[in-house]
Amino acid sequence: MMYDKLRDIEARYNNLEALLSDPDVIGKPSVYQKYAKEHADLHDLVETYREFEKTSARIEEGQNLLRGNDEELKEIVKDEMPQLKAQLESLENRLKVLLLPKDPNDERNVFLEIRAGTGGEEAGLFVGDLFRMYARYAEMCRWKVEVVSSNPAGGMGGFKEIIALVEGKGAYSKLKYESGVHRVQRVPVTESQGRIHTSAVTVAILPEAQEVEIHVDPNDLRIDVFHSSGHGGQSVNTTDSAVRITHLPTGLVVSCQDEKSQHKNKAKAMKVLRARLLDMMVQKQNAEIAESRKSQVGSGDRSERIRTYNFPQGRVTDHRIGLTLYSLQAFLDGEIQNMIDALITRFQAEALKQPVS
Repeated sequence: MMYDKLRDIEARYNNLEALLSDPDVIGKPSVYQKYAKEHADLHDLVETYREFEKTSARIEEGQNLLRGNDEELKEIVKDEMPQLKAQLESLENRLKVLLLPKDPNDERNVFLEIRAGTGGEEAGLFVGDLFRMYARYAEMCRWKVEVVSSNPAGGMGGFKEIIALVEGKGAYSKLKYESGVHRVQRVPVTESQGRIHTSAVTVAILPEAQEVEIHVDPNDLRIDVFHSSGHGGQSVNTTDSAVRITHLPTGLVVSCQDEKSQHKNKAKAMKVLRARLLDMMVQKQNAEIAESRKSQVGSGDRSERIRTYNFPQGRVTDHRIGLTLYSLQAFLDGEIQNMIDALITRFQAEALKQPVS
């Protein structure tokens, strides 16, 4: 039962409070930190449960008063009761959400990978638009964005692909639903007839992997070094600082040339490789359970079209949840929180259909 589970969690929370005041625990920083984190993780759930219990007690007290003889008091209680019941229902729904199993990757940094698909130069330009959008959003969230690798699209600007590390609390929890195909419909600057073209860009959101999670055998790697090159093939420097790493068992290839130091490029490329290997492992696990439990928000498959950006109509539509926002320019300026909130809400609604164990 949900309430038995909540009572057990509150008991554990009280126990943790006692442990955090214990001199023996305070004297062991690693143990204290572990308990403090567990205590902080349970705080919202326990406080919501306590508010639920208080509200429930007030309703029970009111129902007792309604059975009494004080008519004036009964009228007051009758006025309060609908508000209390609505509050109780809201608290119960919040408890159900807080009890949902947490994604272990939610607090992680992410690698944001954006690649041009169909549409030629127009797709490359939209890669640049999307990167700017996510960079603006990251700035609003006070996250740090560091470009790991980029491949310019040509003379008109934009990128064939760009990879960036986004560092900040909860980055994966907010960006994880962005993986997929993003479609753009607009009149390209090169279009003299004013015809609308449709292009596609692929976005991948990969949680940053810890070195201890993904062990990479050095014998499984082929590492090539070469000259970095900038726009138009101009040499960035005259040393072999760019690094290309090939993971032989999977065929994954990662290149990095944005740093002048070969050592830094190799370190960045290894981070991206670990993230991609972790993603492959997660995708495999998801595929194995997809038949028994599939989120209606979408599988996260990068071949799945998730969103359309329609410039002539000034709208952006997410096809997974059927939400259309008529604020395209603001959206591309990084104001994407409403969409993210809607996706999270839908995911939680689907997860709540599963019984709480």
